[in-house]
Amino acid sequence: MLNLDVPSKFTTLLDQAHQVAIEIFRKNSRKYDLAEHEYPKELDMLAALMDGMNSSGESEGAGATGVRRDGSKPKKGEVRNGGNMSAVLSIIEACWGDVGLVLSMPRQGLGNAAIASVANDEQSERFAGVWASMAITEPSFGSDSAAVSATAVLDGDEYIINGEKIFVTAGDRCDAVVVWATVDKSKGRAAIKSFVVQKGTSGMVVERLEHKLGIRASDTATIRFTDCRVPKENLLGSPEVDVEAGFGGVMQTFDNTRPLVAGMALGVSRASLDETRRILTEDAHIEIDYDRPAQSQTAAAATFLQMESDWEAAYLMTLEAAWMADNNKANSLQASMAKAKAGRVATDITLRCVELVGSIGYSENDLLEKWARDSKILDIFEGTQQIQQLIVARRLLGKSSTELK
Repeated sequence: MLNLDVPSKFTTLLDQAHQVAIEIFRKNSRKYDLAEHEYPKELDMLAALMDGMNSSGESEGAGATGVRRDGSKPKKGEVRNGGNMSAVLSIIEACWGDVGLVLSMPRQGLGNAAIASVANDEQSERFAGVWASMAITEPSFGSDSAAVSATAVLDGDEYIINGEKIFVTAGDRCDAVVVWATVDKSKGRAAIKSFVVQKGTSGMVVERLEHKLGIRASDTATIRFTDCRVPKENLLGSPEVDVEAGFGGVMQTFDNTRPLVAGMALGVSRASLDETRRILTEDAHIEIDYDRPAQSQTAAAATFLQMESDWEAAYLMTLEAAWMADNNKANSLQASMAKAKAGRVATDITLRCVELVGSIGYSENDLLEKWARDSKILDIFEGTQQIQQLIVARRLLGKSSTELK
């Protein structure tokens, strides 16, 4: 029997995440939205607490660090709810507080998820405790990760990296950057590898920080690499270029990170729904009745019920992608579906919530306008809405990237 309840073993973790969302993220949300590029020092103590939980095993993958798959298959009849599920559930709770502050958490970067996804055992141990951002996008392309033009040339025991990366989340504050670069342009996407480049490495320069529509608490950097030398041991995964295997090695990173981004979208849209329901019921005295057909209620109530049903669909799709990862099932299709659905739902819900409550939603006296701004990035990074739909179409139709563009 399918059970859609949150696993009881995660109850304590999620209660803690909700309290953090209330006491730290919500309380500082507007402060760091207005103070763009200022580091949220309140996060240091929280990060230390999460480090302790991760090292003790209490967190079981909480946060955005990503979870490695052990490769083992569940026994017959066994159902696992492990690190991927707890990571998604906890990030929903945290982003109910503030998505920009969650993206600013030390050692919780998307680069950490990349390391968790493709690093070998030695690398996982060596980079434990490192706060890593992820650098993929370049001035010449956005969502087409196969178009990477940054190069990594092997020279003895080092790779020499050249190229420019833009929109690097936490690119200025992090300890290291996971850089995507090609080791052989003639071999196409199969030659794209990811490298851990430590901050302070000669030839790596943070050129500027972006001013943004939303997630202002999180720094977004442009980084240039000029003859930047990194040890060959910092190439994540296998250095071999397997044309037959193609792009799979680095792309499996997205199988982990896309459900996490979907969780972020669910968190901020849930926050908007909760606040809108409070305003509608307490201030406008509008009844939202779950036992009556939507068409027999007020327009505001009917709209709210529709938004909640959209949210629920995205939520279930995201849990499916996380569950499949925990049970070592291929989830690339489900990860893209969840990210596409949740990204669109977040932008739709947050903007419609602003509309529903009128001037309250448009004012800085309430966080609804901020959540509407924050949500847009969740429909863009880790692959835009359009790219996710293209990936889903390829999977369902059995087409390659060259056959269906």
